[in-house]
Amino acid sequence: MNEQIRLLAKQAGYVRHFEFSETQLEKFAALIIQECAEMGDNFDGQPVGNAVREYLTAGDAIREYFGVEE
Repeated sequence: MNEQIRLLAKQAGYVRHFEFSETQLEKFAALIIQECAEMGDNFDGQPVGNAVREYLTAGDAIREYFGVEE
């Protein structure tokens, strides 16, 4: 599991094996959405950190951040 997803799951009240209550699942989804929105708000075509490449879209940056392939 991607470290960013693991961190968000813990912030939402992670329960082992991803057994979420309805409230925890809603919080988890809200945290993911907030992370994506913040990345979109701050998107300037450059990745965060020491990477050198430019992203074509904010979506590319978000997918890479969460380790999700298109």
